[in-house]
Amino acid sequence: MKKMKTKNVGNYIQHGNASWSFDGKTAKNFDKHIKQSIPMYDTMHELALKISDFFLTEKSNIYDLGCSTGTFINLLQKRHSKKKHNIYGVDEIKKMCDEAKKKNKKFKNIKIINSKLEKLNFKSSSMISSFFTMQFIKPSRRQLMFNKIFTSLDWGGCFFLFEKVRYPDARFQDIMNQVYFDYKLDRGFTSEEVINKSRSLKGVMEPFSTNGNIQLLKRAGFKDIVTIFKFTTFEGILSIK
Repeated sequence: MKKMKTKNVGNYIQHGNASWSFDGKTAKNFDKHIKQSIPMYDTMHELALKISDFFLTEKSNIYDLGCSTGTFINLLQKRHSKKKHNIYGVDEIKKMCDEAKKKNKKFKNIKIINSKLEKLNFKSSSMISSFFTMQFIKPSRRQLMFNKIFTSLDWGGCFFLFEKVRYPDARFQDIMNQVYFDYKLDRGFTSEEVINKSRSLKGVMEPFSTNGNIQLLKRAGFKDIVTIFKFTTFEGILSIK
């Protein structure tokens, strides 16, 4: 069998066309790559952390879906260190989980779960977060995932959904694609790396529009839904049960 040709997508990460994966060197270099790739990534974390003050309760369960290297749950635990709660970081990539365990090894109440999200058995929870994860779940299975999230939340609990989104109008999409392309060039990526990354994500990442995500949330049962962050094609939505 012919070996797939891989190309550099930046930060020493290699992937072929339509073959993006969070395994291998991606996990090792993920933190640097994500901060360099996504505008205001730290700001999104900071915003979710501040809002968590209103939802994270004593003796509750918190989930971060697609926790990658465990950065957000690390920050969350440090912010709420005086509260008694359980934080679960979930990721289907073992190497990501290994990095998350290293980063959070001193916190006994943080548990890293290596599992596909669709197979996860949720405990009742006060808060669930997802940073750029749902867009990698096949559209045919995405609604079921949103349903599980809604069902597992306590009444008054919240769900943070951060996603890359599509624009409904091709003109706006073209403009934002170019703005994002320039953003990545300004952050040190080469044109070739940006193009290679885009090709590697084809058919792997399938983002919805803002309205598409809101409809998923509404069908799951959420009624109180608000956009809390927006920058070009990156959006954060807060939903309360």
